[in-house]
Amino acid sequence: MAGDEGKLIVLEGIDGAGKTTIAKTLVNELKRKGFNALYTYEPFDKELISILNKKGSVLGGIFEALIMAADRYNHIECLVKPALQAGTIVVMDRYYYSSLAYQGAHGVSLEWIRTLNNFALRPDLAIYLDVPEEVGLQRKKRSTTRIPYLESSKDFVRRVREIYLDLVRSGELILVDGTQDLSKVVLECKKLLCSKLSLLC
Repeated sequence: MAGDEGKLIVLEGIDGAGKTTIAKTLVNELKRKGFNALYTYEPFDKELISILNKKGSVLGGIFEALIMAADRYNHIECLVKPALQAGTIVVMDRYYYSSLAYQGAHGVSLEWIRTLNNFALRPDLAIYLDVPEEVGLQRKKRSTTRIPYLESSKDFVRRVREIYLDLVRSGELILVDGTQDLSKVVLECKKLLCSKLSLLC
């Protein structure tokens, strides 16, 4: 469990899968039901990510993984842990699974990425919103919240998705079809919160 008082819920998926919209919707639903709930996201620290965006394309996947791990440690220690200890339900948009998928797709060892992120709290629920790579890329074109280092080709996004699907098959993530209407995706996620955590029932 992530913490004795709070709960840690993670939304994962390729860029354009709908993570931000679903995460914020779940937080609003939780608040409406009287829960203390917090939306947060990774990458977290803008200064660290500016370094990544400047040098990541030159220094490659290992550098990306190191910067993301540093960013994640800061995120957990400064925001996530205190919130969980205060009894808050934390809904996170991306987590260490993103490092496995994105840096893994760059050829970085998944075992090494896991070791690097050994400090990360285990989420109480981790949901993967699955969309085909062409859907994610098309949605991303319409997005105003792009992260430069995630800008990528269809072949790269396909490799990212394959790693995510492997994580689903291994039981680390629970798949929800992100191509459905928004209301149906939200409903499926709410059902998971109910069945797994007894929330939003």
